Amino acid sequence: MPDIVITEFMDAPSVARLAERFDTVYDPGLAERAERIPRLLARARALVVRNRTSVTDELLAEAPRLRIVGRLGVNLDNIDLAAAEARGVTVVPAVGTGDDSVAEYVVAMVLHLLRGAFAATGEVAGGAWPRTRLIGREASGKTLGLVGYGAVARKTAARARALGMTIAAFDPFVPAGDPAWGDATRAETLPALLAAADAVSLHVPLTEATRHLVDAAALSAMRPDAVLINAARGGVVDEAALAGALRAGAIAGAALDVFEVEPLPRSAGAVFADCPNLVLTPHIAGVTEESNARIGAMIADAVISSLEGNA
Repeated sequence: MPDIVITEFMDAPSVARLAERFDTVYDPGLAERAERIPRLLARARALVVRNRTSVTDELLAEAPRLRIVGRLGVNLDNIDLAAAEARGVTVVPAVGTGDDSVAEYVVAMVLHLLRGAFAATGEVAGGAWPRTRLIGREASGKTLGLVGYGAVARKTAARARALGMTIAAFDPFVPAGDPAWGDATRAETLPALLAAADAVSLHVPLTEATRHLVDAAALSAMRPDAVLINAARGGVVDEAALAGALRAGAIAGAALDVFEVEPLPRSAGAVFADCPNLVLTPHIAGVTEESNARIGAMIADAVISSLEGNA
């Protein structure tokens, strides 16, 4: 029976490092065959997951020797942290490893949505020449509104400033006297931020307080020429309300990388049919070749330290 079980994709060099030292099962499809995981964990000391493996108290009960759960990412919604703590299992997320990737994704989506010209390949190749219709807007001189002003938001802000954007943010957990506000306007309320921004990007966790934070009322507070990006957490945006706002022209565009249900099923995705200026991506904002290597290395280091330090 294996020492380490890896249930979702991990970069090859990091898997190889673990397999050199310990009996390792690497099967990136196990998240879809969850019924096979408990048997593999019978003698395992480490479990490595992403966001599609549910680490419940029931699963932990099947792993009496487990010492560490490595999360290839930062969102811990799929891990029962209280149950892990009660069983003496350390949970290690890959904090900070995907920040640059997410920041670049957000800025790329701001540029894409404001310009609005990058989906015309078929038309142009087919002989059309829609120059007038595809006159878009520059990011320079626009205001990027950040909902949440933590590490990823601040990296996003730095990249946006380099394009000539002005930064405003709403985050009641960052005190008014924090030095971070030196380069950004601190909005007193979420509606005030939404009303001021040309582009809004979400950078908050999913909690009871943030679930459907961007609902029909919030969308109505945005300007009709503003765009919305969510690369934070599914569920922060009311997807049906967003689809309605896009179709009604209440906002000018949106990009979603995260969804209330993932993978997004066809039935849930149908709400977005015929929405204009909409980009949907499969939870890849923080996953690039570079970040994947950083994430894997951090978690491999943590697993090796845990297992070799407590042999």
